[in-house]
Amino acid sequence: MNSNPLVSIVLASYNMGHYLPESVRTVLAQTYENIEVIIIDDGSTDDTEEQIKPLLADSRLRYIKQENQGQPKAKNNGIKACKGEYIAFCDGDDLWAPDKLELQLPLFKQDPDVGVVYSEVSYIDDKGNPLDKEQPYERYSGMVTDKLILKNFIPFGTAVVKKQCFDDMGLFDENLPMGIDWDLWLRFSTRYKIMYTPAKTYIYRIWPGQMSSNYRGRYHHAELIMNKFIRNYPGVLSQKLINRAWSDTYNSKGMAIAKAEQTIKEPLSNIVTALRHDIKYIPAWKSLVKIIIRRTR
Repeated sequence: MNSNPLVSIVLASYNMGHYLPESVRTVLAQTYENIEVIIIDDGSTDDTEEQIKPLLADSRLRYIKQENQGQPKAKNNGIKACKGEYIAFCDGDDLWAPDKLELQLPLFKQDPDVGVVYSEVSYIDDKGNPLDKEQPYERYSGMVTDKLILKNFIPFGTAVVKKQCFDDMGLFDENLPMGIDWDLWLRFSTRYKIMYTPAKTYIYRIWPGQMSSNYRGRYHHAELIMNKFIRNYPGVLSQKLINRAWSDTYNSKGMAIAKAEQTIKEPLSNIVTALRHDIKYIPAWKSLVKIIIRRTR
């Protein structure tokens, strides 16, 4: 591996003129200097272009404006424009820690089979104030397909990816408007090791109305992604693990709906479906008890 490889950073953005310049500045401020930054403006109708113009004096920055095509195509167009040996991402409303690449790149040197290095994440609100938010998932390293099919524990923006992964396994699925990172990580995990560092190198901004709050859409696309992966990679997962994954998905979906909509009938149906897939899945039994207690109150 080149001792000082070029790293390409893709920022695919739509109507993020208010936040994007700060995001770009944190990427350009990396202590690791051999970088190029590619902004894909996915047909923004706000003042994104005007906001970015003052930053274009930096020769490491490229600004590409296209007609609105959606985030998978925008990210793929960014990847296609990359020249680096490694590719990383930053959403237009998020931030990078200054030593992100300096901390993560050395993990690739430890093992040639490593394709993705990801990290821990911290959170801010829409005004940039720190948020104390509990990390929802346990993190894993190595050949992680068995863990990844149960939970997408890789915070997308934290990942640095060997470009060879995209060359070998393909880009983002442009037919998926949501969950494109989980689909990508599952594919990559069948051939490459995925490594974790606990350093908080990515700052995720939480603000009202962002796509991540669309829980129904998220679970719908999770089901599509699981079906697609099981179909395209037969034999990678045991039937027992597939059953457990479906049980976990339906249980999580049921409880998300129950919490958000304060309803019982649909969550109960989802939890029963979860138990049909895996009768021994303890979290589903716990959810069932919670739903029954709520119903009898």
